[in-house]
Amino acid sequence: MKTSAGIYFKGQTAKDERRRPANLVYCLLPIAFFLASCTAARFETAPVSISPETEEKHSGKAVEKPGKEKHAGFEKFKGDRKGILASWYGPDFHGRPTSSGELFNMYALTCAHKEYPFGTKLRVVNPKNEKEVECTVNDRGPFIAGRDLDLSYAAARKIDLIGPGTGHVIVEPLGRDLRYVKYIRYGASNGILTIQVGSFRDEANAKRLKAALEINHKNVYVIEANVGGAQYYRVRIGKFNNKADAAKIGNALANEGYNVMVTKFEQQI
Repeated sequence: MKTSAGIYFKGQTAKDERRRPANLVYCLLPIAFFLASCTAARFETAPVSISPETEEKHSGKAVEKPGKEKHAGFEKFKGDRKGILASWYGPDFHGRPTSSGELFNMYALTCAHKEYPFGTKLRVVNPKNEKEVECTVNDRGPFIAGRDLDLSYAAARKIDLIGPGTGHVIVEPLGRDLRYVKYIRYGASNGILTIQVGSFRDEANAKRLKAALEINHKNVYVIEANVGGAQYYRVRIGKFNNKADAAKIGNALANEGYNVMVTKFEQQI
């Protein structure tokens, strides 16, 4: 199936820079903080602390029970080259969950896009200097009108986009890491159903995922739940009368790279 972003990916059944020396990281952090303050934020959020020790690729998931990885390997393809407006994000979101469930690492070669499935590898070229970088889509955004791509700090630095903050780039899809394709999990299969995409202890993280999902999906909501005395904020989509209807939307979400669980619908209070 061909997506609106102009690429092909599997059917409905459905980075990372070398570690820099610590002294270099400490030198760069004040610059990164200053420059980040010169660009508009992706969301209204409080900043988080940065530690150079988190420069390595994160593997943590943001949901209570993430879906299984459906495929292994890399599917190569060639997508349309497009000229778009790019920006970058870094310190304010370092260590926070991305829409794919991975933790955002500003030192990894990743990016956020509104349509490409998670795991899509993009070649991004700065036409002003012909510098290029390959990065993996693992987040949704940008959330600022007119912008089409949000690069991680590391990816933006590769093509000299840190100083300007934004710039026109050429993007070309190269393929997809199929580890991002997920299975649907079923917590229930009868009665009125809904689709759960994430569950968080931090309400702000739930709200960010909700905003990301609302780019391409309708009827997204957050419901609170108490599990063993701990408060969770669950991000869910839709209300379905049967398993087949839920599976249709769930398969599309799982193929896009979201963690998906079909569960019983609970009335919001």
